[in-house]
Amino acid sequence: MLNIDEIGDYRDLLKNFFVQKKLEFPLFSYKMMGQKLGLETSQVFRVLNKESHLPAQSIPLSKKLLGLKGRDGELFEILVAASRTKSKAKKDKLYKMALALQDVSLRKLNSNEILFLSRWWIPVVRSIIEINGGKADVHTLVKQITPAVSEDQVKEAIRVLKELKMITPLASERYAVSTVNFTSAGATKVTAIRSYQNQLLTLAQNALVNIPPSERNISSILACVDDECLEDLVEMTCEFRRQVQKRVAEVAEPKKVMQFIFSLYPVADISDKETTKEKARIA
Repeated sequence: MLNIDEIGDYRDLLKNFFVQKKLEFPLFSYKMMGQKLGLETSQVFRVLNKESHLPAQSIPLSKKLLGLKGRDGELFEILVAASRTKSKAKKDKLYKMALALQDVSLRKLNSNEILFLSRWWIPVVRSIIEINGGKADVHTLVKQITPAVSEDQVKEAIRVLKELKMITPLASERYAVSTVNFTSAGATKVTAIRSYQNQLLTLAQNALVNIPPSERNISSILACVDDECLEDLVEMTCEFRRQVQKRVAEVAEPKKVMQFIFSLYPVADISDKETTKEKARIA
């Protein structure tokens, strides 16, 4: 089922579709997507970059393109309405309606914690405010974030960060930036974190298409390992993560915000699992 906590803005879903298609078929273009949505090429560009919204006649075509039916289709329409409205009260009401259509444990989280973990740009806004010495000019923040976000999304981020006490207002329209531990724990927190990590993997896909190689570093290794080697790789990854954190802490005047993703997962397993289970039973 469509997970609104991994989307935030319906245009993100359309952008993710475009990026995935571009990776699979390099010749896929804004024009080709526009033909499926009944839009001109320039309209598709503006929608995907959050400069405009889908016209009403393109909403059913978008649901068909994305394969959204039933409750997923309803969720999509609610997200379109929430993105269009300027009323915070109406936006919150629509978001609650969308949550009501889902049976997800994320509902147990504090609402602001949900937003922090389900909107990739909110932690980014916090980092930029810290880099900018506490300044939080919305127009400037919008220009500094990639992929594109709207002013409403940045305003929402600032509100969430304030309510979570991650930023505290000071004099001269500046903020003090701090770290706050979330109150949620257990399976609920794990679900929220997985939602956030899924967004980061999508951002990496976007970077492959839209960020020049000189400004990113995405590589992979296909490794054949045994159990002992796997344990070593996990520990090496943890150690490298610690080294990255240590090196970043040494930066006196940061100029960029980079997303670092550590991933290690199986793509094949030829071990005799039945034999392993039998040995474990005998032991």
